[in-house]
Amino acid sequence: MSGDQDAPGGMDPDRYLERIGVDPDAVETPDLETLARLQRAHVTAVAFENLDVVGDPYGDREGSGVVLSVPDLYAKVVERGRGGFCFELNGLFHWLLAELGYDVDRVAARVTSDGDATPPANHHANVVQFDRRYVTDVGMGTPTMRRPLPLDGGSRADGAGVEWRVAESDRPDETYRTEYRTPGESEWSTRYVFSDVPRELSYFEATCDYLASAPESTFTGDPIVTVATDEGHLRLSRDTLTEIVGGDGRERTVTGEEWHEVLASKFGLRYDRA
Repeated sequence: MSGDQDAPGGMDPDRYLERIGVDPDAVETPDLETLARLQRAHVTAVAFENLDVVGDPYGDREGSGVVLSVPDLYAKVVERGRGGFCFELNGLFHWLLAELGYDVDRVAARVTSDGDATPPANHHANVVQFDRRYVTDVGMGTPTMRRPLPLDGGSRADGAGVEWRVAESDRPDETYRTEYRTPGESEWSTRYVFSDVPRELSYFEATCDYLASAPESTFTGDPIVTVATDEGHLRLSRDTLTEIVGGDGRERTVTGEEWHEVLASKFGLRYDRA
């Protein structure tokens, strides 16, 4: 277990469990079944969002920035009921798993784009040790990983029509690739590549700062808010709400006057006008 930070005072795993809709009394053993419940609960309760980067699209509130400190992440996600992107969500989830007794490591991954994978460490994932190693990830947009995946190349369905697997990478610089296949597709798509090497949270700070500030970053443009549902996911942009169910999408326009209400009612987020 990579214990890069002790549990600071005031941080309570039970409050975190309640935040994701899990009864703390039902989490007794750090086993694979419980991890699967925690991961699915997390991705359906905590949104992947970049509002602290881009600010309020229909108000005067600017983004406050991203701080990779476990106490700051706890305050944001648990106490203020917010979401975040991979460095924040998987960064804090690692703390919860360690507190619950899991043998968990942070690993640096690289999300692929047009067949490439740059910059390094542009994704934070976690790997947990049981009888074998499993990737667990609560910090992706869409598609969302809903269950732990063993590093054995075998495919697993996620309950929403998407298949996932972690296979050996054919790249010389990374060992594994996490892949998915959506309903109706015959080919696998690579979500990210990674090597199973434990990292500290501070390892991700430089790339996190870059992705939260660079004009060319996908996170510094329009707002991105997504959350998993039982059968698919919801996504909110500046002017569109998209609902995906079993691979089928439905969109509707969202006006500026109703944007904050949609954010609250559909994603459980309060990001009120300044």
